[in-house]
Amino acid sequence: MRLSIASIALPRILRIGGGASRQLADVLTSLGLSRPLIVTDPYLAGSGRVAEMEEGLAKAGIAARIFADTVPDPTVASIDAGLAFLRDGDHDCVIGFGGGSPLDSAKAIALLARHGGAMADYKAPHVQDEPGLPIIAIPTTAGTGSEATRFTIITDEATDEKMLCPGLAYLPVAALVDYELTFTKPRRLTADTGIDSLVHAIEAYVSKRANPFSDGMALLAMRALAPNLRRVCADPMDAPAREAMMLGATQAGIAFSNSSVALVHGMSRPIGAHFHVPHGLSNAMLLPAVTAWSAPAALHRYGDCARAMGIADASEGDQSAVARLLDELAALNRDLDVPGPAAWGIDAARWEALVPTMCAQAAASGSPANNPRVPDADEMAMLYAQVWAG
Repeated sequence: MRLSIASIALPRILRIGGGASRQLADVLTSLGLSRPLIVTDPYLAGSGRVAEMEEGLAKAGIAARIFADTVPDPTVASIDAGLAFLRDGDHDCVIGFGGGSPLDSAKAIALLARHGGAMADYKAPHVQDEPGLPIIAIPTTAGTGSEATRFTIITDEATDEKMLCPGLAYLPVAALVDYELTFTKPRRLTADTGIDSLVHAIEAYVSKRANPFSDGMALLAMRALAPNLRRVCADPMDAPAREAMMLGATQAGIAFSNSSVALVHGMSRPIGAHFHVPHGLSNAMLLPAVTAWSAPAALHRYGDCARAMGIADASEGDQSAVARLLDELAALNRDLDVPGPAAWGIDAARWEALVPTMCAQAAASGSPANNPRVPDADEMAMLYAQVWAG
């Protein structure tokens, strides 16, 4: 009998817990790095947190430069600006500090700094394993899991395509996962990034590329995320819930990085690219309908998700457990005020006109092929129509 071999990759260093971000200088020194570029966003630069980081490094004799002009859903132009800034200095590593956009930006800048070319050269199906500059990731949201993944996503503004770029080149060498950085997250961002994490865990578990290692991480993530998502939205200073969400986000990132995401993510990226819907929010819009359509092809797997999330009893059958899962996903969207596309403000005619393009871009990313039930273009169009109708 042939044994399948899972290819597992993790950051070399993971430091997880309150205050972990303050160990940055120690981590850089342990890696022999001393000339970092910090890639962040204007909000964090203005909040004083980047200045604190810079001062902490200076006390350790490490001089950093700061690029703070990342944008939500990073674009080719924003990456080119960061790359030009990096080349004006003498840097031996890139620190991503922020949510998914700064982390994804740091990954792309670190890659191009060493290999050159355009980001379009590196989109799927191309896999870039040869590393760029070392990446150190410090997430400030419990959501993307980018601190532990071998992917980055960059938008080609010329075509409105969110390019999925895979490979070991994007895997941070170190990740400092500090839940104390999430206390000031606003409710909408808390909800959207939390749902993003939950989707990562669910899709990693039901993916055709799932393996025993990713399964374990995905189940742990669901156990951490599901009971705490509403709690952090209700009380942003709930420290145990924030800690659980941050840990779950990283575990979910590890899970899908070593398995894959699937149809929700494949269909979500074009919504973000064309209509500028935040990634976690577009995932949330899609999750109930896509899960209902996909579940018959992997009933036991989706039942396991319901049991891990604590919404089905361990002795409950799969059919009943999946029914509870679908009810919970709809309730979660209601409780967290997730709008549909129309309520978000998307024009109906433009949505309908772009559905064929969105279906083609979703399929080209490769993610739908990992789904337990693989849709054709007509089935994806039907799902987009369902999501519009609510």
